[in-house]
Order: sequence, then C-alpha cells, then structure tokens
Amino acid sequence: MAASDTTPDRTRIDTAPAPPTLAEAFWFWLKLGFISFGGPAGQIAVMHQELVERRRWISENRFLHALNYCMLLPGPEAQQLATYIGWLLHRTWGGIIAGGLFVLPSLIILIVLSWIYVAFGNLPVVAGILYGIKPAVTAIVVFAAYRIGSRALKNGYLIGIAAAAFVAIFLLNLPFPLIVIAAGVLGYIGGRLRPRQFATGGGHGSSKQSYGAAVIDDHTPTPPHARFSWRRLTCVALVGLGLWTGAMAALIATHGMSATLTHMGWFFTKAALLTFGGAYAVLPYVYQGAVDHYGWITAAQMIDGLALGETTPGPLIMVVAFVGFVGGWTQAILGPDAAFLSGALAATVVTYFTFLPSFIFILTGGPLVETTHGDLKFTAPLTGITAAVVGVILNLALFFAWHVLWPEATEAAPFSGRFEWPSLLIGIAAFIALFRYKIDVMIVLAACGALGTAWHFLSRALGI
Repeated sequence: MAASDTTPDRTRIDTAPAPPTLAEAFWFWLKLGFISFGGPAGQIAVMHQELVERRRWISENRFLHALNYCMLLPGPEAQQLATYIGWLLHRTWGGIIAGGLFVLPSLIILIVLSWIYVAFGNLPVVAGILYGIKPAVTAIVVFAAYRIGSRALKNGYLIGIAAAAFVAIFLLNLPFPLIVIAAGVLGYIGGRLRPRQFATGGGHGSSKQSYGAAVIDDHTPTPPHARFSWRRLTCVALVGLGLWTGAMAALIATHGMSATLTHMGWFFTKAALLTFGGAYAVLPYVYQGAVDHYGWITAAQMIDGLALGETTPGPLIMVVAFVGFVGGWTQAILGPDAAFLSGALAATVVTYFTFLPSFIFILTGGPLVETTHGDLKFTAPLTGITAAVVGVILNLALFFAWHVLWPEATEAAPFSGRFEWPSLLIGIAAFIALFRYKIDVMIVLAACGALGTAWHFLSRALGI
C-alpha cells in the first residue's frame, strides 16, 4: 500500500507539467503583482516558490541562471527576472505581460496613496501613521546599508571605495553619476592590479536541488524565439529606442522642451540607467534631482514617499511614482483644476521612463544569455560600484535621520528646533526588530505606524 501511495507522486515529479497557456501566465503574473511585498529578496523568493517549486514552469538552475543576468543589470532585478521568465515561456508578449503586471498594481496603489497623502495628509490619523513610519524607514535604510555592506565589503580596498563614496556625497556633495563612474573606474583598475581582491563571487551560482521535471528544464533546448540573432537584437533595440524617442517627442510636442513632464522623462531615464545596487542606491540621485535641482518635492515629502513605497507591493523603485504624482500635483501640469489628473499623468510618465530600459535589456540581452548556461558573475567595475553604493546608502540613512529627528532644522542651522526623541525610540526599536529578531518589514512598519499614531494623539491630548 505504501509503495502504491508514493508511485503517483514519483510519476508526477518525473513528468514535466503541461506548459502554461498565455492566459494562465497572465493571471499568475497579475496575482504576483499584488503579493510581491518584501523587497527584491522577498519577491525573488516568492517567484522561486511559485515557479520552481510549486508550478515547475522552470528548473532551479535555469531560474538562477536568469537571475544572475538580471543581477548584472541596472534596474529592479525582481521585475527583470519576471520579464525574463515570461519572455522565455511566451515570447515577447509574455515578457511584456509579466514585467508590466509586476509593476501595474503598485502604480495604481501608489497613485491612490499619493492622492490621499497630498489631499488628506494633515488629518491626525494620517499624520500619526507617517510620524511612526518615518523613523522605521530610516532604520530600514540603515539595515539595508548593513546587509549590502556585509556582502560587498570583503577587503580593505572595497571598504576604502565605500568610505570615499560616503565622503564624496556627504561632504563634497558630488553628483551620484560621477560617484558611480569613479567607482567603476576604480573597480576596473583594481581588477587588473588586484584581481583576487576584486573577484566578485556575487553571482547566485547554481544548485543541485531538483523539484522535479520542469517545463523549461536544465536540458530543455532553447526555444526558437530565444535563440540569438543579430537581426532580432537590432530589431528589438530599434523598437525600444523608438518607444523612448516617440514618448519623449510626444512630451516635447504637447508640453514643450522645458516642461515638467519632459524634464521628468529625461531625468528618470537617467535614473533607470544608474540603479546598480537596487533602489536604495539610486534614491540619493533621485533626491538630488527631484528635491535640490527641480524642486518637484520637498525633503520631508521624499521620506514620506519612501515610507509609502515600503508599504506597497512591487519594486521599491516605484517610489518614483510618488515623486511624479506629488511633482505633477504641485506643478499643476494640466492646470489648477486638474490636480489629480496632473499627478496621475506624471506618475505614469515617470514609471514608463523608469522601467522601459529594463524591458529593452531583457528582450535584447536574453538571447545572448540563453546561448550558454554557464554562470554569470559581476565584473570588477561592478564590484567597485557595489562598494560605493554602501557609502551612498549610509549617507542616505544619515540624511533621513537628520530630517526625522530635527524636522525644523536647516542647512544653516543643522541642529536647530525641537529634537524628536519619540522618533528616535521608534527608530531604535525598528532597527532592533529588523536586525536582532528578523521581523518582517511589513510588520515593523505596521507596528511603528501604530506607535506613531498613539503618540500623535497622546501628545495632542497632553499639549506636548
């Protein structure tokens, strides 16, 4: 009896499941877009569980091979991984559907939350929740710097690059693209002179774990549409360039060269090409442009936007949708009587220009990756950039902490005004929960939001 009970399972595991239809894949990717909380690590873990372990649409090694390529690219690796697997399963439209649905729910949710923020942000309940979430976000950024640093800073050379990047952005206020370029050059030189110190090992390698036969298995031949050809690469690259040029031309034609939407399109295209190391790495660049240069949002609003981004599904870089919405709302790009439409249009525009490069990278580079199933690793320049990212994120954490703890301070008087000791206590508690007890980010944010709301109403009642 025991043997017969196990036979069907063995047969099921040894036999690949039926390939999913495009409709089945559509509903899966839509579901994933609504449950993809937890940042890139959590999102990749969910995809692994669903695609490799449960549905067996792709094998472990092919999944990791695709992930290694996505880790090399600028942009959100989890969204790019979804695009890659969707493309591998169902050609170009499969990739567009998978990558688009990974982002679309987050865009809709953030448009709604951004509208609530700008329209009702002064309500006591909303203000209290944000009061508690802000120090929690600061703790999350500090924890992110620790996590990346513990993996990336493997020797004194890389620690030195991280320290130099921190000094460059904190003391010298150098632009983020210059820091990225300099770190890449240092990484290249280091790779030539000290190859062992700049050896990466940052790839995810391969695995001997098997969850059974998969639709795309280890030895499944590369599908015809995924085979490399110069003709296809050229066509896809030209289409991608045409989509970018056409959208930019439409903005210029309808709003003008110096209009807010045009500036947003160009600025977030550059941001999309600089997101090595994840969303936290590019946030200082977004801050420099959106706050300092263009004045679309304030420093306090930037922190609030990151808080909202942490609480929604999808890539954290979707905080750019908040930046776009608030910037479109305050700039009244469609006129003073269309504030919501102005914000929603700007959020959509910045999302389009932020994610378009990711689709181009996958659809053009995927066939090159599929020509071999060997491991892909970070190059020495990217090792240097990753080290610099740690210093940049640390600067971002200090910047957030300063605005949270001294909300009335200015650059001329950096420690003026009241000191928010409740925010300090909430931030310390959040960091301990993340670092020591490994509590989920969403739980930490919810608890801190509740604490902030309680303190907000208590301080109002006591007249503090």
